Amino acid sequence: MRTAPLALAVVLTLASAMPTAASPGPDVVDAANYDDFWLWAGVAPQSVLARARSLYLLRGQVSAPRDGAGPARLIAQGGSTPHIRATVPGSEAWIVYRAHTLDWAPAIYAQVLAELDRWRAAGDPVVGIQIDFDARTRHLGEYARFLTGLRAHMPASCKLSITGLLDWSSQGDPAALEALSGVVDEVVLQTYQGRHTIPGYETYLARLDRMKAPFKIGLVEGGDWTAPAGLAANPWFRGYVVFLTNPAPSAGSRAPGLAG
Repeated sequence: MRTAPLALAVVLTLASAMPTAASPGPDVVDAANYDDFWLWAGVAPQSVLARARSLYLLRGQVSAPRDGAGPARLIAQGGSTPHIRATVPGSEAWIVYRAHTLDWAPAIYAQVLAELDRWRAAGDPVVGIQIDFDARTRHLGEYARFLTGLRAHMPASCKLSITGLLDWSSQGDPAALEALSGVVDEVVLQTYQGRHTIPGYETYLARLDRMKAPFKIGLVEGGDWTAPAGLAANPWFRGYVVFLTNPAPSAGSRAPGLAG
């Protein structure tokens, strides 16, 4: 009887039918694993903020009139000036302005600096200003000129941070990237759009070696993230900033502010 070959054939057949182990997927971004955060208007504070090292707080939006008539305006957001007491030694805060235009009148610069003075006078550990502007890659040179002008208005004790689009590192003009590095203290590259991770972000981040300014990686809470090879060893890498979100409503519940 040729039972041994038959038994081996059965084993091989069963083995081929078994599912293979899936390759590990990206990690889900859990805010509890990070210590730098964005807190946007309408997002409820979370317990992770009690141990935050850096906190980026939205304070206003610069927009041009929809009809194009008149100068751009700074619209305050985020309510009255909060008081941030450092619970972690060396923690810091940044006040953030979302910009839809770079055509700033002198009054806007004055408002931004007055806000900075109010925070510092209250004893809050505000180290700088962050500009959140979606500068297209081909317009990086123009953006660098705007930031140079903004920097000239700021006190020497105030740092300047900006958010950046993913394709800056892969497609940005080297001269424009070099110009940015001489103006800003950090760039936070955003790997998400809205509340979702951008598909294929890994491809954009493959050329991070072209960044010659201190940079962080912006992640969205609940999104996907796998660090590219060599990121931790990059001499310009300064860590992560997580965009906090409100928890999704449970089944059968209604999100705040929505009428039934």
